[in-house]
Amino acid sequence: MPAVKLRLAQGTPCWFSLMTDDLAGARAFYGELLGWTYTPGPGQLGDYVRAESAGEPVAGLGVSSVTGFPVQWTTYFAVDSADRTAQLVRECGGTVAVGPLQAERAGRLAIAADVSGAVFGLWQGEEHTGREAGPEPGGPAWAELLTPDEAGAAAFYGTVLGRPVAAADGGSALLVDGRPVAGLRPGTELRGHPPRWRVHFAVRDAGLTARRAVELGGRVLVEPQATARGRAARLADPQGGHFSVLES
Repeated sequence: MPAVKLRLAQGTPCWFSLMTDDLAGARAFYGELLGWTYTPGPGQLGDYVRAESAGEPVAGLGVSSVTGFPVQWTTYFAVDSADRTAQLVRECGGTVAVGPLQAERAGRLAIAADVSGAVFGLWQGEEHTGREAGPEPGGPAWAELLTPDEAGAAAFYGTVLGRPVAAADGGSALLVDGRPVAGLRPGTELRGHPPRWRVHFAVRDAGLTARRAVELGGRVLVEPQATARGRAARLADPQGGHFSVLES
């Protein structure tokens, strides 16, 4: 009998998914930059693949079905019930744009937006439990919300995910079992862009990765610099998807 897979604790960022208008280009870019290989994802999600690093799934890449939808990474949070949490999102002033719906036997998902409009996902893992952030190169390292209303976001996510939010490193942090799993920061870096969750991927050298991103057709939005979590750089892929890399 196969081992039962335990989903990550509720509130833990567990998956990061890119919706793009050029899946082939995104696969080539991230494959070269982060060393990813790919396997097919759930058929119900359309043209969608799972990225793997060192043989482990770390992220998803798919084609947006909405014309004009911006290329962006979405952070998914582990939940015990996607349906119950989606209802809490609505009750707390957020919106649910997609789902909850079943992704074959992988799990159940919803895509929502918080009170300021930042998009995020809910994932009730079944066969696919997701991947917790860590220091392994090529995998997710950290998730961080940039928002114009940090206090409102803290109240929203704390209630929706049932987890405490505490002051940390010039902003706030969502805590799971007493440890920070995601950051919330004032949106001083938004510069006219809407509030958003930013994914960080672990790399050995942020400077080398930034230079390689440019060689592959991407852009450096913020040069490598020291942060509270280590040396990081903000980048954009050739299709315009923003992400960060963090030295592990």
